[in-house]
Amino acid sequence: MRETITNPLVEQRADPWIMRHTDGYYYFTASLPDFTGIPLRRAKTLAALTEADERVVWTKRETGIMSANIWAPELHHIQGKWYLYFAAAREDHVFDHRMYVFENSSANPLEGEWIEKGQVRTWCESFALDATTFEHEGRLYYVWAQKDPSIDGNSNLYISEMANPWTLTGPQTMIATPEYDWEKVGFLVNEGPAVLKRNGHIYITFSASATDHHYCMGLLRAEGTSNLLDAASWTKHPDPVFGTDEAASQFGPGHNSFTTLDDGTDILVYHARNYKEIVGDPLWDPNRHTRVQPFMWDETGPVFGRPIRDEEAVR
Repeated sequence: MRETITNPLVEQRADPWIMRHTDGYYYFTASLPDFTGIPLRRAKTLAALTEADERVVWTKRETGIMSANIWAPELHHIQGKWYLYFAAAREDHVFDHRMYVFENSSANPLEGEWIEKGQVRTWCESFALDATTFEHEGRLYYVWAQKDPSIDGNSNLYISEMANPWTLTGPQTMIATPEYDWEKVGFLVNEGPAVLKRNGHIYITFSASATDHHYCMGLLRAEGTSNLLDAASWTKHPDPVFGTDEAASQFGPGHNSFTTLDDGTDILVYHARNYKEIVGDPLWDPNRHTRVQPFMWDETGPVFGRPIRDEEAVR
């Protein structure tokens, strides 16, 4: 029986990550509204994630590293083990984030022990967040956002090969920096990368600008046969590929991930608010809800369309 999916899929969960594993379950994680820990839930169908039991598998430390603002966790299954990638700050420097990774050998990541593998060390000790990983031609890659102290802007996108799921190796290359006006509203931001592979190409979506209604998605593209560690291999689409739709009351969509349905339908996962005006700092507004919707492809790549209105059938 075909399931009916409507948005929001999960309320008050920003920076959503959903993956469909080979065990037949969908796994979900996201930022909590108070940024205090890492939640996980799983379900046999995408729609069932709404009511699925949620377990906070790790809670921030009281002091020191990983003691403030736990942001944007992602769950990956690599070489037979589960890995959680996330960013965290310190209680005495709450916006000075670094990237960390935990490992779990259990078949079900909601069970077993999460072992701290430590900070993912990059070329510079500066603000860094939103890591994702992908495999291509037998190599494991890491893509993340980081501040370069020597240039203007809040974050750029970088790529590196990994020696193992917690250690980078070789060149670390900047592949995108805010350059268009739509990437520079409020903050100069490229963040939240997510990877798609299709038809001999590799695509990286990312989010840009401030986290209010200006937040939107951009797109990078590279040939699958190119040197992915060469910045020249990557081309940025000059316009946003997904953004606010006031007619649908969907504001600031972004920080996305991807999954699929049983029938192979490609699904975009993202957060957005259903109102424009925000009191105070948008970061502390809790109503960035997790949403999903199908997307299509054309000869140039993925076509995301417009955000679907709340309660409108996703499929």
